[in-house]
Amino acid sequence: MIPLVDLHAQYLGIKNEIDKAVQDCISQSHFIKGEAVSRFENAFAEYVGSKHCVGCGNGTDALEIILKSLGIGPGDEVIVPALSWISTAESVNNVGAEPVFADVKLNTYTIDPEKLEKLISRRTKAIIPVHLYGLPAEMDEIMSFSAKHKLFVVEDCAQAHGAVYKGKKIGTFGIASAFSFFPTKNLGAYGDAGAIITDDIDISQKARKIANHGQLLTKHIHDLTGRNSRLDTIQAAVLEVKLKHLDKWNGDRIRLAKQYMLRLKELDNYSLPFIPSERTHVFHLFAVRLERREDLISVFNKNGIGWSVHYPTPLPHLGAYKYKNHNYGDFPVAEKICKEIISLPLFPELTEDQLNIICDTIIENN
Repeated sequence: MIPLVDLHAQYLGIKNEIDKAVQDCISQSHFIKGEAVSRFENAFAEYVGSKHCVGCGNGTDALEIILKSLGIGPGDEVIVPALSWISTAESVNNVGAEPVFADVKLNTYTIDPEKLEKLISRRTKAIIPVHLYGLPAEMDEIMSFSAKHKLFVVEDCAQAHGAVYKGKKIGTFGIASAFSFFPTKNLGAYGDAGAIITDDIDISQKARKIANHGQLLTKHIHDLTGRNSRLDTIQAAVLEVKLKHLDKWNGDRIRLAKQYMLRLKELDNYSLPFIPSERTHVFHLFAVRLERREDLISVFNKNGIGWSVHYPTPLPHLGAYKYKNHNYGDFPVAEKICKEIISLPLFPELTEDQLNIICDTIIENN
């Protein structure tokens, strides 16, 4: 069996560091707001190249807390891509605003800046570009568009830890950005965890209040109605250890992705990842497209090779958004991608032998 991702292999590679970090938390019995939380927040802010990092419960909370910190709520609209995990749009609904879907580009899978102008209304307050699968969105065009219309840009960085756009790490372009540390991410915790990155101290402080029941420094002083969304000490300790390895792991992902593309480049019926020269793709997923996806799935299942589809349905066509009355054909690019996309196994510990078995299986059954 070659899995889609192997978290146990990653653990074995850093076992002593992880075990010590977790044991230190247990020994100190300081599970909430322990020292590891502030250490990781400071380290991650420095890594991204931002002034402030606010740890929280998960990536979805990070998006919601940012939107709430910006004062976005009922009556407002936020533009989101039609292709993403539901959190991108769900977070907008959960603050009482309305997501407005934009189609994506066929070569990059990220939001298409040319489709944005027609979506603007007097209620539009923000846009959430998603750096999908590990590839940065077209931030120059998005930032220019947002400046023209005086919109907030909130980056969804859940799949792109360490990705770079024109020499600058993603997460530092918009007013704030959201990161998920779900275990399978390039930087993953051992449970749910997330973070907010921003250069704006007011947003940072408000986000921290919201994530901690509306209180900032003094217990029982609640300045606003917040929620319970804290990054716990053990998860922060795990992330602190893993952050030191992130660049190497991303480098391994990039190396393996290049090997995939070299082996599969002669297959005319496969659309391989496209990487614009000004962007660094960190390959959270190695996603390819082919029209007869079900044939490859059958072959993989027979040969014990892991796979997944990210994602089978465009967001506007999910049952949750039936009320918006979108029809198939409204988002032709996202619809095409969802019919053809499939993720191949890719993780830093994937061996060359395993990769060659996967490629040989694809080529022999093509």
